[in-house]
Amino acid sequence: MLVKLGPLDTGRIADLHPYFDSVPDPRARRGRWYSLTAILLVCACAVVSGARSIDELAEWGQRASNTLLTVIGIRRHLLRWRRTPASATIGRVLGAVDGDALDRAVGAYLADRHRAATEPAQAPSPSASGRLRAIAVDGKALKGSARLTAARRHLLSSVTHGTVVPLAQVEVGAKTNETTHFRPLLAPLDLTGTVVTFDALHSVKANISWLVGTKKAHYIAVIKTNQPTAYAQLAALPWQSIAVQHTASGAGHGRRESRSIKTCGIADELGGIAFPHARLAIRVHRRRKQTGRRETRESVYAVTSLDAHQAGPADLAAAIRGHWGVEDSSHHIRDVTFAKDASTVHAGTAPRAMATLRNLAIGVLKTLGADNIAKTTRAIRDEPQRALPILGITNDPDTYGT
Repeated sequence: MLVKLGPLDTGRIADLHPYFDSVPDPRARRGRWYSLTAILLVCACAVVSGARSIDELAEWGQRASNTLLTVIGIRRHLLRWRRTPASATIGRVLGAVDGDALDRAVGAYLADRHRAATEPAQAPSPSASGRLRAIAVDGKALKGSARLTAARRHLLSSVTHGTVVPLAQVEVGAKTNETTHFRPLLAPLDLTGTVVTFDALHSVKANISWLVGTKKAHYIAVIKTNQPTAYAQLAALPWQSIAVQHTASGAGHGRRESRSIKTCGIADELGGIAFPHARLAIRVHRRRKQTGRRETRESVYAVTSLDAHQAGPADLAAAIRGHWGVEDSSHHIRDVTFAKDASTVHAGTAPRAMATLRNLAIGVLKTLGADNIAKTTRAIRDEPQRALPILGITNDPDTYGT
């Protein structure tokens, strides 16, 4: 699995050190032995190695050699009875760290890594390469963070399509608060020419107008009955007289699925659609056959600010499918590989910090070409030194296969 990653070009892999340096230290200066950056780097290396809990974060440091810890910035204790942060120390730090600052640091790092990995292949315009540059906005609950006196934490994140890289994340408190955090999540990102995809919950007209007018981005918005006027207008379009423009099918996970797409131009002089900046109406028809069950059929309506010359039916189908694929490409990895839902971390900002570290691990491994995160983290686990070059920390000049 490590050989698949190929030789690491240290000149193109950003060092994580300066990004973590921007996170303010919440601890008092008195009694502080390890720097915040050093503790966060231990955590990052451990999660890249597959660590799932705070105890496993500390165990990575116990397995690491003195040389590795020195490179990271861990100070050797004067009496030499402890050389790496204990799990209690790591837990207190993650529970007190500024979650917003940590998310900004990790988001900036992953954005730079993603840009460096994709820039050579990017075309001058989003559609010139035959593929739209898109990100998805989606929320996820941290089930294990709930307690009798506190509800579960809920996070909203933006994730790139294709190579899944989380770019930003905010804590929203509850799922019903996602729409109010839509702008703060996307405000720091450069979205010029980017297509933003989201589900029906975020199809809020004010946010859409801000996205197109201020951020100079495009959107593909799923429309459901929470937008009754727009939904009725889309359903009333003459879809029966429009030919299918693109189809795709696939099989896996015990089911067969086929998808067809139709598009229809929206003429403003004929009344348009009750949705800002809408240029094309979209209908996606899905047919799904689960093994041992009856076939189900569903039609989903959407609108986009893209014109027909900017994106064809195949491009739109890929973008819509790419948004649905975030569930498999990102959430499934966090839930299964990193056992997110089984995590009982709940104190302070620790649940959010652990989620941010998981985003970091998934993002850096995906940008390096890892197609199986579980196998890759297992391959790194027994050799702590392999995690450093992945995060841009050079310890060994021979970094092939790490």
